Amino acid sequence: MTTVVAPAPSGWVLADPTPWDLTPVGADRPDAVCAGLRELHERTVAYFEVAGRLASSSGAAEAEVVARAISLGASTGCPVVGVIRSVAVDPGPDGIAALAAWGKVAVAAVRASGVVPILLAVTGPVHGSLTPLLGLADHLVLTRDATTYVSGPGPVKAVTGIDVDPVMLGGAAVHAGVSGLAALIAEDPDDAVDALSDLLDHLPDNNLGEPPSHRGPDPVERRCERAAAIVPGEASRAYDVREVLSDVVDADSLLEIHAEHAPALITAYARIGGRSVAVIANQPGVRAGTLDIEASVKGARHVQRADSFGLPIVTFVDTPGYQPGKDLEARGMIRHGASLVHAYAEATVPRLCVILRKAYGGAYIVMDSRTMGSDLVLAWPGAEIAVMGPAGAVEILHRGQTDPLRRAELEADYRETFCTPRLAAERGLVDGVIDPADTRRALAAAVKRLRTKRSPAVHRKHSNPPL
Repeated sequence: MTTVVAPAPSGWVLADPTPWDLTPVGADRPDAVCAGLRELHERTVAYFEVAGRLASSSGAAEAEVVARAISLGASTGCPVVGVIRSVAVDPGPDGIAALAAWGKVAVAAVRASGVVPILLAVTGPVHGSLTPLLGLADHLVLTRDATTYVSGPGPVKAVTGIDVDPVMLGGAAVHAGVSGLAALIAEDPDDAVDALSDLLDHLPDNNLGEPPSHRGPDPVERRCERAAAIVPGEASRAYDVREVLSDVVDADSLLEIHAEHAPALITAYARIGGRSVAVIANQPGVRAGTLDIEASVKGARHVQRADSFGLPIVTFVDTPGYQPGKDLEARGMIRHGASLVHAYAEATVPRLCVILRKAYGGAYIVMDSRTMGSDLVLAWPGAEIAVMGPAGAVEILHRGQTDPLRRAELEADYRETFCTPRLAAERGLVDGVIDPADTRRALAAAVKRLRTKRSPAVHRKHSNPPL
């Protein structure tokens, strides 16, 4: 991206050196920002780059240009794409004016939220009072050398007495894993822009647009023999659900996001029959696929984002329930767990659910069950749908039974009687028990036929999610 009317700061390399590649916004403003409408991989986007005045601070002029770019994106129905190398507010006499101006950016981002996708990349240090703006993006990409935090090593040392360097405090690894702020990690600024393009490839231009559709050579009739063979029959054996997902969705279309954060739940974009979908799946390879606080919030965010932009949600279930723990309960497992319930129940896009193996207790309800409003619930023949697993049920129903052989018989009888999908299907909680190898064709047909789903609006200002 370039413009001939706004000089780039020293060390700031802009691509596309022809003036007609950018319809500029605020080109005559003096600070280190370049913004306008441009093409990104054949999609028109409202684009801005912020380098930071003197590569260390950011002024009011920059903020006003960025706010205008975001507002222009929302008004024209274009995705907002931003690359930020460095942002901080100058603590000098003009600092309060700059700080106030960045408040306009926050307002513009909130008003654009759910209207157009907001995708940001951070390629350098972004510190201090402006960092909460990053949390307003739909997706954030960090380069490996980027750092971002609200309070720096100095304040941390002064308050806690702990020495910490910028990378340990807010480096890419921290935000990819612990905080969950970063959806993807990039190697360098060019890779970051490519990552933003990959994300954009699965999102519509705006909330009124159709999700992207790219029909590839992978036939929807293809049987998923590999996926069928991956899931073990024994409920206690682990496997990598990503191998199942990769075989069910269109070849090479699976894009996992937040992979290192809350890894017991997979969130991803993919295509089925060429149509973009949002995917959520329990990961039995990590803590048996149990739901904890981080996984619940991660899943809720993905469901809400997909619903905002009209992407069908496809959920793959294999979980024994919520992860137990005193610390989890004290930290708010009930409240945070309810965020996933709220997101699913509020979603009005087409929702499809496949129960691969275990679906027990409250986690069964949460993972887009029939009574939560799922449009289609399918189950594999070996699926176990019950209040709890056989071992726990026998412990309650036959508490005095201590003989190991007899307990094994009771568990087997409970599994056969109460844990089969047949019983759930008879009660209307499962729409079909299918051959695992037919999963792809069943989902592709449903995604196609449900694309015109419309739900009546609820007349209220907004819901009150358990934030």
